[in-house]
Amino acid sequence: MSRPVPDVPIAELNARSEHVKLLDVQVLSDNWYVLRKVTCSLRRRDGQWQTMSREAYDRGNGVALLLFDPRRSTVVLTRQFRLPAFLNGCADGLLIETCAGLLDGDDPETCIRREAEEETGYRVRQPRKVFEAYMSPGSVTEKLHFFVAEYEPGDRIRSGGGLEGEGEDIEVIEMPLADALAGIANGTIQDGKTIMLLQYVALDLRGTAL
Repeated sequence: MSRPVPDVPIAELNARSEHVKLLDVQVLSDNWYVLRKVTCSLRRRDGQWQTMSREAYDRGNGVALLLFDPRRSTVVLTRQFRLPAFLNGCADGLLIETCAGLLDGDDPETCIRREAEEETGYRVRQPRKVFEAYMSPGSVTEKLHFFVAEYEPGDRIRSGGGLEGEGEDIEVIEMPLADALAGIANGTIQDGKTIMLLQYVALDLRGTAL
């Protein structure tokens, strides 16, 4: 493999918490990202210590961005094949999503500008970070940085579609915000990060967002 597997800083993490003590960390797989088996002791609410083993999948942290045109009340989304969704009931495996990607060593704002241009073809002028969230904390370490940004038609500087060298085949979709919100209710949009950002923008327009 071309990249080293990062170590888990056991001593640093143990010094950080009085309620959790890491005992052992084993790398089960590093074929794509890193799957670890972690054994730890957890202090329960009654004060007793419980030893447990869990698996954690580490794929780094990421970003997600919703492009929104407030003048036309439209959003830019993408559609692409997602194998895990296909394996778990999505008929054709095609999900409608916001643009997103992994940090890969960049800061979140730099990353989301790059990902937006690669996936959608739009230049991002003023991304605004709105929150962070762990997306699947029971098994995945990833934290997402969520952004929104206004756009207009003239901001599209290329076709988008992703990087061919990485096997990406991404369809760019522009739709009314109202249709996207309806897609949450009717099941057309089932991606978690996309639902979160669409609902954030809807609340923001009503003046009730964070």
